[in-house]
Amino acid sequence: MSIALNHTHDVHARSWVESANAPGSDFPIQNLPHAVFRRAGSAEAFRGGVAIGDQVLDLAALVTKQQLDGLALDAAKAAALPALNDFFALGNAAWTALRHALFDLLKNDSPIAAVQAVRECLVPQAEAEYTVPARIGDYTDFYTSIDHALNISRLMNPDGDVTPNFRWIPTAYHGRVSTIGVSGQRFHRPMGQAMAPGAKAPTYHACARLDYELELGVWIGKGNAQGDAIPIERADEHIFGICLLNDWSARDIQFWEMAPLGPFLAKNFATTISPWIVTMEALAPYRQAWTRPSNEPQPLAYLEHAANRESGALDIRLEVWLESEKARREKTGPSRLSSTSFRHQYWTVAQMVAHHTMGGCSLNPGDLFGSGTISGPGEGEAGAIIELTRAAQSPVTLANGEQRGFLEDGDAVLLRGWCEKPGHARIGFGESRGTVLAAKG
Repeated sequence: MSIALNHTHDVHARSWVESANAPGSDFPIQNLPHAVFRRAGSAEAFRGGVAIGDQVLDLAALVTKQQLDGLALDAAKAAALPALNDFFALGNAAWTALRHALFDLLKNDSPIAAVQAVRECLVPQAEAEYTVPARIGDYTDFYTSIDHALNISRLMNPDGDVTPNFRWIPTAYHGRVSTIGVSGQRFHRPMGQAMAPGAKAPTYHACARLDYELELGVWIGKGNAQGDAIPIERADEHIFGICLLNDWSARDIQFWEMAPLGPFLAKNFATTISPWIVTMEALAPYRQAWTRPSNEPQPLAYLEHAANRESGALDIRLEVWLESEKARREKTGPSRLSSTSFRHQYWTVAQMVAHHTMGGCSLNPGDLFGSGTISGPGEGEAGAIIELTRAAQSPVTLANGEQRGFLEDGDAVLLRGWCEKPGHARIGFGESRGTVLAAKG
């Protein structure tokens, strides 16, 4: 189920791209995540690239340099396109062939001729702009953090619990693809209906309780035929990689419209993802055992497998930062609101894939999952501001003295993520940044 460690995970490996060797770099040679980019402000076509240090390796340029052959060359051609769907569809063997070939070209003992050729394909990340990296056919947002679910339930009832189905299935709803944007997305505060406490009729107004949700985005690689469920032990074959994802939420609109169906207008106005997709191979060293407390219901057979128990969890460290308009104007920097890890999630990514397809649903290359809000059990591990502030009852104080119960116009929310452990290189996800603009209504 999990990917075996190999030479691309060697903590001692170094690149001739010096910035990749800097302590704290998100993009050392052990990472090599994919994105779709072009030079900012140019009329260039978007094309696929791979991050190395503070540079983007332009795959469209690289395929002309005669440094790749065989399956790695075929994979590079697909990964150089303006959308990564064809690359995703090639599957694990092609993904691995390209990753290993790029590792060999970028390592510090690569032949001089290769270094000279590849150097000509580098574009500084500071000069790049990005777009959504694939044509997303379908977007499914899960609800898989028991800490988040309990926190929300207990806002309404101090003795509240999760719904009975939460401990048995990875619940989810289908989201809106048209408003998914890449980091840097700016969107207007949504308008909508909401019912005030004690009121007899709803009112139409700008959202008063705007929130973020700290999530990961899971990119589907190879799909499955309609009617053919993906068994949990084969789920990893269908997952290309992971990015950061902010599922913006209009809480006042959400609580009114969710009876009896799921989220609708409260979730469809914006979703912000990071441009870089970290591959499952790069994440292999950071997998952990997945456990379910013995006093909790154990998964049904189709969601259970020994390999999922052994290595289904991922220790991806995550942080939420907020930069107010005032902080941006005064250049005082953002304030950290919370930090947690994806390892706390009640359901694993493999279980999400298996459950999504168990009824016959087909997934396609480029489909996107949201992990659901990621909250941990400790103080300061809330993945949404409604949890952090107890629905504005206990506002959070920013570094410059400003307070927030919910988000205000001009606020930018930044999600950051990375993995690190002794004996392995630190790898990162870059950043997901989105900014709230005033409502148009």
